[in-house]
This record gives sequence, C-alpha cells and structure tokens, in this order.
Amino acid sequence: MEGRPDTTHERQNSKRHRQTGARLSHKFYFIMATRSRIGIQLEDDSILSVYHHWDGYPAWLGQILQTHYNTKEKVADLIDGGNMSSCWSDNVYDYEKQEYVKRDPQPEYYGGDDETPQLHKTMTEYFECSNDCWGEYAYIFNKGEWFCYNTSDNLGALVDIPEEE
Repeated sequence: MEGRPDTTHERQNSKRHRQTGARLSHKFYFIMATRSRIGIQLEDDSILSVYHHWDGYPAWLGQILQTHYNTKEKVADLIDGGNMSSCWSDNVYDYEKQEYVKRDPQPEYYGGDDETPQLHKTMTEYFECSNDCWGEYAYIFNKGEWFCYNTSDNLGALVDIPEEE
C-alpha cells in the first residue's frame, strides 16, 4: 500500500541458525499489523468505537483521520460501518483476475453481526478494550479534534499525531 513502511519481515529458523550456523531450506514470513481502535466521544462522555487492523500508528492512521475524517458526521459514518481492516484502502482483491486492483480509497470493513461498534462508558474501559484486541493506539474524536493514545501498556498516554508532510 502506498505510503506504508515495509511491515513484512523475513527470518530463518533463528534458534537453529544460532545454535548450528546451519540454514534451513525454507523461510518464514511474518506480516505484522499495528492494531488500533477508532472512537468518537459522545455527549455523555462515553465512547463509541471500532477496531482498525492495519497501520494504526500516528504517522499513518492519525494523519488519515485528521485529513479525511475531520468532521463529526464523517467520523460517525466511518464508525457506523463497524470493525475494519483499514479505513483508507486503495485496492481490493479481484477474485476473477486473481490480483489486487486499484480503486478510490475507502474503508475496508469486515462486515457481519460481530463487527458492530462497541460502546464504552469510560475512557479506562475504552483503553482496556483497545489493549484486549492487542491495540497499540486508541484514537478519539472529541469536539472537532483527534486525540491519539498509546494503549500498549494500558495506561493511555497521549501521543502527538505528526503533521502530514
């Protein structure tokens, strides 16, 4: 995906390699995700949120949210779609062609009854939910502004969203 750092890592069977110096005939590939949650703070201070799988770090997701989901209506529409792979995907898999094809960027929702937004009564509950889904960041849209929190330690430390270059 354009603008994403390389998140595919290759490694050989490192324990065996360290012990014997031997290389195996196969390689293991790990594709990593930076999981996050996207939420909107409601009038009663509760937070309605969804899971976001890929590229949840502030330099990508934070900038996408600030640039493309910068009104209450846009954020509400994004969250209403439910849990998603990505909120800004510019390709889709074409099963007939057996390849990915370009499209206008849009959310890539999972779909289904289990993927609906979740309501959290408190900020602590929201951070716990983010941590439970292995989330590293939690975003909250409140009073026209995005806030990003690091939830990898479950404390919810505020993190700056870098300006788009």
